[in-house]
Amino acid sequence: MIPFYVVTLSHGEWEDARHCARHLPAEALPELRLDLFPDHDPGDLVDALHRRCLVSCRRRDDGGRWEGTENDRLARLRAALQARPAWMDLEWDGEAERWLQEPDLREHLPHTRLLRSVHVPGGVFDLPRRLQNLPQGDAFKWVGRAETLADNARVKAPLAWARDHGIALSAFFMGPKGLPSRCLQGAWGGAFTYAAPDDASAAAPGQLPLSLLWSWRVHRLHPSFALCGVMGDPVLHSLGPAFHNERFQRAFKDLLYLPLEAATAEEALEALNALDLRGVSLTSPLKERLPALLGLSGPLNTLWRRDGQEAWHGANTDAEALEQALEPLPSGAVLILGDGGVAETSRRVLERRGRTVLQVSRKKPLSLDAVADAAPVGVIQATRLGMAEGDAMPFPGPLHAALPTLRWAVEWIYAETAFAAWARNHGLPLVEGLTLFHAQAEAQSRLFVEGCG
Repeated sequence: MIPFYVVTLSHGEWEDARHCARHLPAEALPELRLDLFPDHDPGDLVDALHRRCLVSCRRRDDGGRWEGTENDRLARLRAALQARPAWMDLEWDGEAERWLQEPDLREHLPHTRLLRSVHVPGGVFDLPRRLQNLPQGDAFKWVGRAETLADNARVKAPLAWARDHGIALSAFFMGPKGLPSRCLQGAWGGAFTYAAPDDASAAAPGQLPLSLLWSWRVHRLHPSFALCGVMGDPVLHSLGPAFHNERFQRAFKDLLYLPLEAATAEEALEALNALDLRGVSLTSPLKERLPALLGLSGPLNTLWRRDGQEAWHGANTDAEALEQALEPLPSGAVLILGDGGVAETSRRVLERRGRTVLQVSRKKPLSLDAVADAAPVGVIQATRLGMAEGDAMPFPGPLHAALPTLRWAVEWIYAETAFAAWARNHGLPLVEGLTLFHAQAEAQSRLFVEGCG
């Protein structure tokens, strides 16, 4: 049986790759990519790993770096096979089938198991057909390209069918939108998945570090596990998976929380149903648009349901977090920067507390005189500026006009932004995004644990 994790040795130096391979757990098999170490003898590389490896030599079309001829590539694989690695990865189609019939190779095959793999272009989904006509092999890998988040669900039925028929299969999609299919192999019936080493970069788009997958218990998932996650764009930076998965595990809940990239409410809605999601944290640009499609009044940052037949419930734990943060701060008028879902949440909280609100955005500019006349005591940064490295300062003119009366600031983004630096440089007490994140996520996690499973 192939170990659950296959870890691609993507290191720049062979000694680093060998060191990594030696320290992998029993559940992880190193993938020796001959195309990444073209100046080394294949047999020596296999020997250095004591045969415990999966050997491959990937062409450019399959996401690899092999640039030589096909004959030369097969010659490197032949040399590796003679060293009798535990596993060898050969293409599902093409020359490999004829190559396996050569007499001098067949004598080595009893000592090496075969993984047959295929990478298909975006928009192609031929896995069900392929499973009806399997080539010679001990395990199989099908890799596609996810164009929408809902695409992930397409491999669920084939993976379950393969499991029920005793076929060792891994089927997943590459790219950030394909991340759920990589992580849910065990829950959906897949026999293994791919991971990046912890001390080197990913070898393929969407590949996650082994330690991260391990901390999420990906190798322990089973069919009763349900999916939760943070939806929006961008979300790969989110602290949500680390925060919520730890709490799910402490509560003994069969839930997994992942970053789920969806750029539109329509894409997110399709994924809610296709992936049978149970709990969702919403971030930009979905906090208003997705609840509206579900018949809920937004903005909301939390959705949950107990099963796929139940209607969605919604809450705004962002509002709870801001309420707590405002409690000790001096009262008076407040300037809000931005007009998205977080800005709308901030405005509603302030108005419930009886505070005067000024709001500036690209669509609704404010004159500097209007800002100065309002004499705001606080400012809330509710734009997306700061989520990307190098983002500019939001609305420097209104901020300069407000500065003489400001006594505090709030930053919703949990990163070191230009706005946060500006507030500190001017001596303003700052409610940081990380503080707000922990407060809203704690409330969110309780809703997920109590309401999702």
